[in-house]
Amino acid sequence: MKSKNIFAIVFLFLALFVFQVVQAGEPCQVTVSILPQKFFVNKIAGDLVKVSVMVAPGSNPATYEPRPTQMKALIHSKIYFAVGAPFEKAWLNKIIKVSPGIQVVHTDQIIRKRRMDSNYLDITAQVKKQKTCKQDTGLDPHIWLSPPLVKIQGSIIKAALITIDPANKETYEHNFKIFQTEIDMLDSNIRKIFESRSAGAEFIVFHPCWGYFADAYGIKQVPIEIEGKEPSATKMAAFINYARSKKIRFILIQPQFPTKDAETIAKETGAQIVVADPLAEDWMKNLSEVAVKINRALN
Repeated sequence: MKSKNIFAIVFLFLALFVFQVVQAGEPCQVTVSILPQKFFVNKIAGDLVKVSVMVAPGSNPATYEPRPTQMKALIHSKIYFAVGAPFEKAWLNKIIKVSPGIQVVHTDQIIRKRRMDSNYLDITAQVKKQKTCKQDTGLDPHIWLSPPLVKIQGSIIKAALITIDPANKETYEHNFKIFQTEIDMLDSNIRKIFESRSAGAEFIVFHPCWGYFADAYGIKQVPIEIEGKEPSATKMAAFINYARSKKIRFILIQPQFPTKDAETIAKETGAQIVVADPLAEDWMKNLSEVAVKINRALN
């Protein structure tokens, strides 16, 4: 009888020991807003973290509302990596209330934001010409689309991971150095793609999400959207005339936004619709492919 009790105690001890070892070996849970951030965190942390993404694939970060299951899951996350996506303004405070122990890290905290590009056509009796609206139309959140700015975001991610997991500091620093080198190579390759283009060469987009990318490589996006709103019928007609006069052959759209207006312009001008997704998870591959698409679309 005693031997059975001893066996049971030993078995319980071993079970608890194994459970603790498994727990100790489990990766840290962190949450990010969008898929490209998951790519960044995985590059720096590898298997040391498990990353949850708030904005589901195909969803719009401007209007996204987290599901109740996502909010509940946040209690297991040690860090929330914010990127400045529009939905965060409404939801970050709620996230902190749901998970008071979570550390919110703003990866955009030291990045100077640009204004959102806003295009409109000033239509007078016989004159139709493109202008750039300099009014305050809000700050551009798409900082993850500029390789130089991603290096800054990566340094913030690395520092935050070290604060919650100092034992693996060397791993995070080593992985970040490798990631920096990869970003520099990507940046160099993209510059070669655009090296023959004149400064300020224009390409047409529906939603103005490629501003930081364009700034980095000396080109310019011309959006169909006007201050974040779809253009009126009059402005659409003017834009169609503008596209014809510039012999626009490509219009870049992103899958998270309506495409009706872009399709109308394409139909009237013979332009081709090209999908360029700013939220693809494989960030490096995506930016390389988008660079080729934009290069084809440049005037």
